[in-house]
Amino acid sequence: MTGTERRQQLLDVAKALFAEKGFDGTSIEEIAHRANVSKPVVYEHFGGKEGIYAVVVDRETHALLDRMVSSLHGGHPRLMLEQAAVALLGYVEESHDGFRILVRDSPVASTTGTFSTLLNDIASQVEHILANQFAARGYDVKLAPMYAQALVGMVALTGQWWLDARKPKRDEVAAQLVNLAWNGLSHLEQKPALRLDTDAR
Repeated sequence: MTGTERRQQLLDVAKALFAEKGFDGTSIEEIAHRANVSKPVVYEHFGGKEGIYAVVVDRETHALLDRMVSSLHGGHPRLMLEQAAVALLGYVEESHDGFRILVRDSPVASTTGTFSTLLNDIASQVEHILANQFAARGYDVKLAPMYAQALVGMVALTGQWWLDARKPKRDEVAAQLVNLAWNGLSHLEQKPALRLDTDAR
C-alpha cells in the first residue's frame, strides 16, 4: 500500500469512527486497530487525533459546500431551489458519516469547518439570488439575508432529521421542501404584520 493509499485508508476508518462515536469517544488506538496498523503510523500521517479529525472535517465541509454552491447557478429560481434541496439530501444519502460529523460540530473543529459557518457560506449565496428577486418584485432587499438564513436553515434542519428518518424518499422530501419554500416566497406580503389579538398579549 502506497503512502497516499494508507492516508486515505486512515481517513476512511477515522471518518466512520468519528461518525459512530464522536471526537471524544474515538481514540488513536481504535483508528490504528481498525486500520490494522500501529499507532505510530497514524501519528506519522496526521500528528494525532486532532490532526486527522481536522482533515476529515475539512474534506466533508468542502464536499458539501461545493455541491451546494454548484446547485445555485443557472436557471429559474425555483429550479435552483430544487437543485439545492436535492444536493443537500443527496450528500446526506451518499455521505451520511460525513454529514453526521459536520452536524455534531465538535468544538475542536476550526472556525471555518463548523456546520454553522458552512450554512452561513451557503446562505450568502442564496442571499444574492433572493436580493435580485426581491428587487424585481418590489420587496425590501434589506430583508434578503434574513430570508436566506430561514431557507437554508429549513433545508439543513430537515436534512438532519432525514439523516436518521430516511422516509419519505429523497426526492419526495426535496419536493415537499420546495413546495413549502417556493409557495411561501411566491405569496410574500409587501408589509407583513402579526395578527395576534393585542389584548391577549
